[in-house]
Amino acid sequence: MIYSVPWWVYLAFAGVIFSAYMIIRTSKEERQIDEDFIEREGQVYIERMHAERENKDKAETKVESI
Repeated sequence: MIYSVPWWVYLAFAGVIFSAYMIIRTSKEERQIDEDFIEREGQVYIERMHAERENKDKAETKVESI
């Protein structure tokens, strides 16, 4: 029964299995890259918020001292 199937069918089946493996592997890598990017952008946003808060506190201190 196994020998009655042409060789190219096995080759096509191996190609499908390999493609599925590569899709799963690539999606995991892309998900990790996206998470790293989001983490970096979030950190930049938090740093910007802290800097803005410091500038606002300094401006309020100047107004109060006048």
